[in-house]
Amino acid sequence: MSLSFATEKQVAVAAVRRACLLTSSVFNKLVKNETLTKGDKSPVTVGDYAAQALISSILSRAFPEDPIVGEEDASDLRKPSGKELKDRIVSLANEALTSELALGDNKDWGIGPGSEQTDAELLDAIDRGNYEGSSIGRMWTIDPIDGTKGFLRGEQYAVCLALIVDSKVQLGVIGCPNLPFDPKDPSKGTGCIFVAVRGHGAEQLTLTLSDPTPLSIPSTEASDISFLESVEAAHSSHSFNDRVASLLSVTRSPVRMDSQAKYGCLARGEGGAYLRMPTGVGYREKIWDHASGNILVEEAGGIVTDSRGQPLDFGIGRTLGENYGVIAAGKDVHPLILAAVQKAQAEEKAKAKA
Repeated sequence: MSLSFATEKQVAVAAVRRACLLTSSVFNKLVKNETLTKGDKSPVTVGDYAAQALISSILSRAFPEDPIVGEEDASDLRKPSGKELKDRIVSLANEALTSELALGDNKDWGIGPGSEQTDAELLDAIDRGNYEGSSIGRMWTIDPIDGTKGFLRGEQYAVCLALIVDSKVQLGVIGCPNLPFDPKDPSKGTGCIFVAVRGHGAEQLTLTLSDPTPLSIPSTEASDISFLESVEAAHSSHSFNDRVASLLSVTRSPVRMDSQAKYGCLARGEGGAYLRMPTGVGYREKIWDHASGNILVEEAGGIVTDSRGQPLDFGIGRTLGENYGVIAAGKDVHPLILAAVQKAQAEEKAKAKA
């Protein structure tokens, strides 16, 4: 019998919603209104830390015994040289924590007017993300801004939060502030929150938590899909994906966007497959980059594996360990894509030996 995780879902959605508003505020204040030198990622740094502080703070109040695997730690912010950055982060986090209560919010989670926290409390909240992971028990994993370059471009990025119990993702929430709610109807505006609970399906909400829409990956022919890919070729091999597409007789151009927004698009029937094959030798994916998307696709009726056909393993630490590559697709096409990936890999090995 599946557990509903009703309270966890309510807390996670509230935390991600506030973090989406926070990161949008960071973009408007620090990217649009400041002159950035090329390669300056300071707005992402501010947003990452502030969003992790916010989400971790809420989780700490709601589930004080649960450890957190997060992307950031506050060691640099505790140094005198980090004071200016720390002050900005604390200000933004408190602004988000103290905004008015919204649908589903509970002041007992340390949110709403009068919920300001001290510098020390917020730095401690960030550092709660230092947990190294485990194969047993409960833990949360946070990616406060997934898709940093997309964020800086004003394109796609995501705020991701997942609950893992005994190595298995049980709850995933992905907030996508810049993603159209309905790609076929621009009048519905931008901003989506994707939610999935194991055994209870997947749905999409607006950033105001309205219009809940059940998600289901439609059946399709392999030749009719278009691959959802990373924008950056350094993150995933575009040439390898092109070879897989050729083996499947895919004629549609790939859809490229940053972040776990790709999982959300797949879950609501766009593209048909997400393919991420690493470009670097020995590269290991982080669990926060895939946990929320993994359960979202599975609960929308899809399959997520690595290139060997193995499920992603969220119970061996902060990375996915020996899982190599990610293939996410509907149940009808996943086996075909997996076979094409393995054939393309065999071709690469044969070419390397020649």
